This record gives sequence, structure tokens and C-alpha cells, in this order.
Amino acid sequence: MKETKKPYLSIVIPVYNEAGNLDRLAERLFKSLDLSKKTYEVIFVNDGSKDGSINILERIYNEHKDIVRVVDFQRNFGQHMAIMAGFEETRGEIIVTLDADLQNPPEEIPKLINLIEKGHDLVSGYRIKRKDSFFRKYISKLMNIIREKLTNINMTDEGCMLRAYSRDVVNLMVATKSAAIFVPALAYSYASNPTEIAVNHEARFTGESKYRFFSLVRLYFDLMTGYSLVPLQAFTLFGFVVSILSLLFFVFLVVRRLFVGPEVQGVFTLFAIMFFLVGVLLMGLGITGEYIGRIYQEVKQRPRFAVKRVIGR
Repeated sequence: MKETKKPYLSIVIPVYNEAGNLDRLAERLFKSLDLSKKTYEVIFVNDGSKDGSINILERIYNEHKDIVRVVDFQRNFGQHMAIMAGFEETRGEIIVTLDADLQNPPEEIPKLINLIEKGHDLVSGYRIKRKDSFFRKYISKLMNIIREKLTNINMTDEGCMLRAYSRDVVNLMVATKSAAIFVPALAYSYASNPTEIAVNHEARFTGESKYRFFSLVRLYFDLMTGYSLVPLQAFTLFGFVVSILSLLFFVFLVVRRLFVGPEVQGVFTLFAIMFFLVGVLLMGLGITGEYIGRIYQEVKQRPRFAVKRVIGR
């Protein structure tokens, strides 16, 4: 159902080099939303695409001016910043995020909306029968375990962006001006009645994943240091234990020297211990540096993203 009044649903879709998927995505998405008989709007966020995605988005807008808007970034700022920019443009009571690669079927959206209407303020999809490589699935499971231990945020599948949010949760997220944003974790920090639901997962229609190994590592560093002090606390505890053990070892060497004599051959052992402690120190400096870097980003108070234009505002 299409109209220009305030919509009931807002769909936010970050787009980065998805020219081959956009037409098929729009076709399936509009068909699914029309069947829901609810008023809606679709907000595409072009995250600095270089493959002509913006041209296709402009055409989709021209064909559906009453329900489509396009946020066009100056350059690539990342998926989570693109979602936050989309949130700032939404007007609906229920907001749904969806990837543009068609691995999250648009036909699954009504399942999430139904749970929001039953009183939940956050509904997170988790993918069943994932069509990703073994490496991606293994890394995802490993990171899920690490994230749960470090942040106490319980999510079955943090990598699935098919999620539905109430208006109140999105308003709180938009009001957050932190430079480090991980959308699923941020949403859970504000939701009072979250839930999860299994959703289907499809193979990519075309193109390839934009998350490389380094990008995933960077993403999880953002998550761990942006939403938890556990790494610092764990390193402090580890440093305390190492200090105690080092003191005991020093006492042992002094006593041995007094009663047994010097241990010439123990020089290599001492070097090994020294190198180990230096490695621990460097690791600690790295962890501390991550937190200091986040503080530096916050105090600069620079915009989190730069919007070139909003088509259809």
C-alpha cells in the first residue's frame, strides 16, 4: 500500500557496490511490502559505491517517488554508519534493516513485524542453513562466543542485519553520538524486550561479500573495545598474576644463588622469560591504545559520516 503520509514501516538498506542486485531486490521488496497492506517507505543509503549503484538507486527513486528516498554518502563510511544515517531519515513506527545482497530474503520481513506488534521492541533474525563459506561460518561462530563472553550481549547471530526495531529504540540509537557504532550491540543496550527469530538465508544473487578478513577483525575490535571494558580488566588481572609469579621466581633465584651457587646456563631461561614479558607488555599497550584511540575519536567530535545529498527528502 503506497501513500505519501507518515508510513507505518520504514525499511533501511545500506548499499555498497550492489549494482547487480538492486533491481531484483526492489522488485521482491516492494511486492512483499505491498502484500502486507501496510504503509511503508524504503530508504537506501549509498555508502560510497563505485560501481554505478547510485544511478540505479536514482532510477528506482524516479519510479517510486512516493515511497523511496536515497541517502548518498560522500565516500564509504561502513555498513553500520550507513544504517545510522538511514535511521535518521526514518518516519515509521517500525523500522527494519535489510542487506542489499539478497541473502536476507525480503519475504521474511512480515515475520519480524509480527513480533514487534506483539510487544517486542527489538527482533533479531538469525540465519538458518547459511549459504556462506565454511570459513565465514566458523569465524562467525567463534566471534559470537568471544563477543558473548566479553560484552554479556546475547545474540545468536550478530552478523545478520535482518532486524526490526521499535520507534523508541531507534530514537535512542540516533541520539547516541558515539564515534564507534555496532548497530546490533547498540540496539540491545536500549531494548527492554528483545527477541530472536529464525530467518532463511540465500546465496548471493550476484557480487561478493564486502567484508574481508581484516574488515572482520576491525569490526570485532570495534565491538569489544566499544561495548566492554573486559579486555582492559583481563589484561590488568593477567599483569597482576605475572607480576606475582615474576616476584616468586626472583626470590627463587636469590635463594638458589645463596645455597647452590650461580646458574650460568640459566641465562637463556632468563632471556626467554624477558622476551615473554616484553610480548605481554606490547600486547597490553596495544589493548590500551585501542581504548585511547576511541577516546581520541570521541573528543574530536567530528561527524560520523558525511551526506552528499538526500534524494526525495
